[in-house]
Amino acid sequence: MSEMSVSISDEQIVSRLLDDIHVEEGVRLLMRKYGEPLYWHLRRMVVSHDDAEDALQETMINVYKYRSTYSREYQLSSWLYKIATNEALKLLKQKTSEFQSVDDLGDSLKDSVRSEASPDADEALILLQEAIALLPTKQKLVFNLRYYEEKSYEEIHDILGDSVNTLKTNYHYAANKIKEYITEHSL
Repeated sequence: MSEMSVSISDEQIVSRLLDDIHVEEGVRLLMRKYGEPLYWHLRRMVVSHDDAEDALQETMINVYKYRSTYSREYQLSSWLYKIATNEALKLLKQKTSEFQSVDDLGDSLKDSVRSEASPDADEALILLQEAIALLPTKQKLVFNLRYYEEKSYEEIHDILGDSVNTLKTNYHYAANKIKEYITEHSL
């Protein structure tokens, strides 16, 4: 990570984003600081690299388009993850039929994990990703935000809107399902 991306504060990014003269610089700084974490958040949801790239691009378009709606009462990262999460869900919804929910995509997402994995990928990591892909959408979101992004339950609340107790319950169920899957499928 570059020195610039670490040293730029969210407040500096927001002030540039909200200033019509410096908005392009704000978007560049935002991408430098949050582009990679948002990409991996999206990738864990949609599995495919191409889909994650598309969702990231749509996320940035929406950040630009709706920047004036950002409320400083929330952390910038929470607002960004909320937009990215909505883009991932929108993309997944496009992959379903009229009578399917996004949760019905679990098996196809699980199958994509292996096809997207590099040939030298660790089997334990593949099993973890397969287990996550099979989770119901809400549990998958909560697990990814808590486990990978190390978000607090309060931050996840800001992103997803559910109560902290509901989020804790979803995380608990997700962790148990992942453990069961890995235990069942380990050699």
